[in-house]
Amino acid sequence: MMISMAIEKMIHFYDGNIHDINHFLKVYGFAKTIGELEHLDEEIQERLELAAVIHDIACPVCREKYGSTNGKLQEQESPALAEQFLHELSVPEDMIQRISWVVAHHHTYTNVNGPEHQILLEADYLVNAEEGGKSEEAIRNAQTRLFKTQSGKRLLCSMYHITP
Repeated sequence: MMISMAIEKMIHFYDGNIHDINHFLKVYGFAKTIGELEHLDEEIQERLELAAVIHDIACPVCREKYGSTNGKLQEQESPALAEQFLHELSVPEDMIQRISWVVAHHHTYTNVNGPEHQILLEADYLVNAEEGGKSEEAIRNAQTRLFKTQSGKRLLCSMYHITP
């Protein structure tokens, strides 16, 4: 129920920006799928799904404040927004801190910390590769450098017709 409430709240938050709405819904779908295929425990799965729903919560602020949704700007602006959003959903404080950290690092591909961080990176890449028209070379590079889960690798290979 909490995930559904978060999705509805995020759709409202994006105030009719169909691109942002569709993006987070696709990332959420891939994150949920990868997490389930990787057999995450229930608590980590819930943190992953909430992080996926709000991973780009800073985009509207960054567009307005900086004229850009650059990943580092998002990571800088997202903690306060994520924490407020999650408090309004009555998410437990320990989960809020972890989700906020994951969201604040969803463009950081080094020192990946935990399965929800890894899977969010993979899910976001699966969507960004299509939305950004990534080249086959860039996708192959991500396959070897970014993707760590077997489920994420299978999805990447299947979607972009590359060999494992």
